[in-house]
Amino acid sequence: MVARVLIIGGYGNFGSYIAHALADDANIRLMIGGRSADKATAFVDTLNAANAPEAHIIDIAGDVRLALGRIKPDIVIHTTGPFQSQDHHVARACIARGCHYIDIADARDFVATIGVLDAEARAQDVLVVSGASSVPCLTAAVIDDYLPRFSRLESIDYGISAAQQTNRGLATASAILSYVGKPFTSLRDGRATTVHGWQDLHAVQYPELGMRLFGDCDIPDLSLFPARYPTLKTQRFCAGHEIKLLHLGTWLLSWLVRFGVVRSLSAYAERLLRLSFLFDPLGSSRSGFHMFLGGEGQDGRALHERFFLIARSGHGPYVPCMPAILLARRLACGAISRRGATPCVDLITLEDYLAALEGLDISVVRKTCR
Repeated sequence: MVARVLIIGGYGNFGSYIAHALADDANIRLMIGGRSADKATAFVDTLNAANAPEAHIIDIAGDVRLALGRIKPDIVIHTTGPFQSQDHHVARACIARGCHYIDIADARDFVATIGVLDAEARAQDVLVVSGASSVPCLTAAVIDDYLPRFSRLESIDYGISAAQQTNRGLATASAILSYVGKPFTSLRDGRATTVHGWQDLHAVQYPELGMRLFGDCDIPDLSLFPARYPTLKTQRFCAGHEIKLLHLGTWLLSWLVRFGVVRSLSAYAERLLRLSFLFDPLGSSRSGFHMFLGGEGQDGRALHERFFLIARSGHGPYVPCMPAILLARRLACGAISRRGATPCVDLITLEDYLAALEGLDISVVRKTCR
């Protein structure tokens, strides 16, 4: 039986990557959904699909349950952000219609609280997964892969450096700018400590990419991981622009928010996004992810592990899209029996994640320090 997979926002930035990756799967009939019928139809015409794709109108601000009743999907992939300003109404509509739900949210509370839908999802025999993206799926998978090497994992310091020459959508820009300069808590030296978005300016030296700048970001991991890894004392997640001048400009703007001069930069997302494109000639199509893990090894000595992903040729966006792609494929062929509502952890191993990236211009670098 061919599964009907609806991608809400399917012609958008991340939705289009997911659609192209799933198009040739014989177990899947893609349905591209969005507010614009013309855009959905035009995008469908670009797909080289194993089964004839469909274009549908669906607006998450409208009656989602009614739209799902008309479209009749078996699986829904929700890619329309920013998720920082949304509740779980799309997931609830999917549960009510008896279809599986996956989203690529990176909003801290949105992902961390998806478990409130667990009983409803189990009752309807569906799987609801939030945060099927780099965070918390990839980040938890990296930690879980390294965890057996530690008798005590005490610190994780990690981040994402975006390529300048890559597709950047308004929703992603709005999501990031929503917490720039804003306070949130992060585990530091064993205590929940208030930090501010895009501050704590620091540099990381990458293999091949050179030095990249970073600032603190608010993500689901900051709520999920202290309980998941109880020996943790310090956790820091950061992100950064490839172009140092652009990163420093965002850092300076963060102080305007912190001091109350500007309420939120998300109101200026469209203008700031347009401005960022002016820097494209100065950048590249290379992005990176790093995670530094520290603690005590199984031999009782201090242990520090370094993990890097280097993405070239503009292939970086496939990294956050891969969990949704893998889960949709597995659900479509009946390879997942799990039901209920959960953040995207314990569903994809690092081995499976990296295997799915094979064939792309992405490589892994690992380093152990004593």
